[in-house]
Amino acid sequence: MEVWRSGFLESVHRGAVVVVGPDGGVRWSAGDVAHPVLPRSSNKPVQATAYLAAGWQPRSGEELAVSAGSHAGEDGHRDLAAAVLAAAGLGPDALGCPAALPGHEPTRAAWLVAGREPERLAFNCSGKHAAMLASCVAAGWPTEGYLDPGHPLQQAIEARLSDAAGEQVAAVVVDGCGAPQHGLSLTGLARGVGSLVEAPSGSPERAVADAMRAHPWYVAGTGRDDTDLMTAVPGLLVKGGADGVHVAALPGRGAVAFKLDDGGDRGRAPVLAAALRRLGVDAEALARWSVTPVTGGDGVVGEVRSSAVLAG
Repeated sequence: MEVWRSGFLESVHRGAVVVVGPDGGVRWSAGDVAHPVLPRSSNKPVQATAYLAAGWQPRSGEELAVSAGSHAGEDGHRDLAAAVLAAAGLGPDALGCPAALPGHEPTRAAWLVAGREPERLAFNCSGKHAAMLASCVAAGWPTEGYLDPGHPLQQAIEARLSDAAGEQVAAVVVDGCGAPQHGLSLTGLARGVGSLVEAPSGSPERAVADAMRAHPWYVAGTGRDDTDLMTAVPGLLVKGGADGVHVAALPGRGAVAFKLDDGGDRGRAPVLAAALRRLGVDAEALARWSVTPVTGGDGVVGEVRSSAVLAG
């Protein structure tokens, strides 16, 4: 990614990106796409299939979507995560994720004005944690220690991620939410998420993909790229992860995954747009994400855009 200011090349963001076909085979790549990365929340769509396999039966597509999402802590997000817990006979105190203020700025501002303290339900991964706990209840596994890598749920998640990626998990670390995080190559990440949109109707994999695409607001929130991209491009499944990772898949076209080496967000949208164009997504539909404005004073003086190598 290149950052141009008043015609001057100011910065370059480097990374790796892969495009796989519907069969999971690599169609195009740049950078080292075989080296393990930490997908962070981009692993969530495949992780969610393990909850269904454990016996969790979400009562709506919205519940399944929030279980695979990184929500912004808006009222509807927190209420739904709480409802998932309540249906399993649990409360917010069972959550193992940290307490946080909402990520959604208007909601966050209202909390600060009211002097409201951070809450676990407001953490962006509370939907995932609620579904993990509900899955433990459904399977008859203990809820205590559900974040331990040796817990039956976490073992099932690791096995599911490996199976979907077609490779062994390369590392198990602690994610920002306190849950185990599993290292995969970008190729494996793209292959795994791509398999969800290609799965047959009625399968757990397809159920997750369908829920996320039907209810993108529960995946991310108001004004966020994942929500807006899935709204703008029919059939598209998108999931971002922390530290510069993103994955997207389109049925019949394939999937893309990338990691920005510096872990920043500034180049994320242009990279994703350029990669999606390689899947055949119309450039006009992606115009909003293709460049990020660079400001100077009261005006726009440049842009963040994909490099010539990525743009093709």
